[in-house]
Amino acid sequence: MGHAVDEAVGRVAGEVAVRADRLWEWARTLHGDPEYAFAEHRAADLLSGELEREGFTVERDLAGLPTAFAARSGTPRRPAVALLLEYDALPGLGHACGHNLIAAAGLGAALAARAVLDEGDGAVWAVGTPAEEGGGGKVIETEAGVFDDLDAALMFHPGVHSWRWAPLTAQAQYRVGFHGRAAHPTGNPTEGIDALAALIQLFNTLAVVERRLPRGSHVQGIITDGGRATNIVPEYAEALFGLRAATTAGLEDLAGELLTCAHGVARATDTTVTVERATPRYEHFRDSGVLSGRFAHHLSRAGLDLTPPEPGVFLGSSDIGNVSGRVPAIHPFVAVMGEDGSHHTPEFAAAAASDRGRRVMLAAAEALACTAVELLLSPDLRDRAWSEHERTTVAAAV
Repeated sequence: MGHAVDEAVGRVAGEVAVRADRLWEWARTLHGDPEYAFAEHRAADLLSGELEREGFTVERDLAGLPTAFAARSGTPRRPAVALLLEYDALPGLGHACGHNLIAAAGLGAALAARAVLDEGDGAVWAVGTPAEEGGGGKVIETEAGVFDDLDAALMFHPGVHSWRWAPLTAQAQYRVGFHGRAAHPTGNPTEGIDALAALIQLFNTLAVVERRLPRGSHVQGIITDGGRATNIVPEYAEALFGLRAATTAGLEDLAGELLTCAHGVARATDTTVTVERATPRYEHFRDSGVLSGRFAHHLSRAGLDLTPPEPGVFLGSSDIGNVSGRVPAIHPFVAVMGEDGSHHTPEFAAAAASDRGRRVMLAAAEALACTAVELLLSPDLRDRAWSEHERTTVAAAV
């Protein structure tokens, strides 16, 4: 990529190494003090404060979110690259998805990249993104235009696999409410219209629909309101349905099927029904193969090799999908425990504070920083990343 690029990249390892103990201290601090969706005040203060002390200009309350921030260093213009920091935890499980490692690696990468770049080389951003586990901070930031003037958004995720890119589905939750008419089931049973029976019929109908859904798609529902007493025909019943699909277009089709089924059941049962989206929509993830390839190349120097994901295996959903629809983005997985494990378990939470977790976090920080530096210093790399992004975005819309 040229002598200047190679020289800058060659200095990254030293910048990460001098911060290694401090980065691990931040990771352990977050791990020992878990905070949850949109309430990660101590985490946001810690991370944004460290960036501010290192000379970044920090904007807090980003996109109207009290625990979101953007820290910027370098030129006010493009080229610009963002390191994404996640730091929310899971109620009852703490950092059982390893977001403490994501935050520390992204922070370390931003600091190291800025340290090896000259002032005029471009802009390094570190963006604090709350509530990935539920609430979708990146969705809100994307809709507010936070990523519109960037050339890439980079992050990694600890996992049980080491995969170059993340097979992440689109997902959203929908609230469905059936309205009937209350009555006494013995005294005047013919006057009642059973809303709960209608809701149960919807579950049965969706079970038939699910049998023909493509791989990567599913519907999972829970009843959130099933009536008040056994001697009253339920006049209202409500459920929350989680929908997932391999693509965002597929998710919209599935939401349409839910709506069709709900209205069909309502007509058949003489109820009325309301259907509304209850959460932000997470889009499917579009990998920047150009940039994830560079990340994998740099990570291999630490003895950590990434492979393509196993065909047909999906690992969930993330609001990074929405960012990837706007700018080239990467979200590789790097294993911190064996493939017999799973995210969102006490064992994974322990791995996020383990020696292996430390090694992975530091290696990921270095690989992220190297990828960011290359992007800022190489117009050719930026052009290739944007060309690929435009092709994948058009293909996803077809």
